[in-house]
Amino acid sequence: MAGLMKETVWQQILTYFYIRKRDPNAPKNIDLKFMHGMNRISLFMFLIAIIVMIVRSFTRH
Repeated sequence: MAGLMKETVWQQILTYFYIRKRDPNAPKNIDLKFMHGMNRISLFMFLIAIIVMIVRSFTRH
């Protein structure tokens, strides 16, 4: 574990949304790639749901 930096949740989210560059020293394998892809899809769906809920709350009388 020496030399590996522990990422915070916010740093990981920025990486998922391609706002921050990935660590070139991070391990690369297909399972990890699929896991990050699913997490990215889940975060996008969550954000879309939050936006829809906010819009609906302001448009109802």
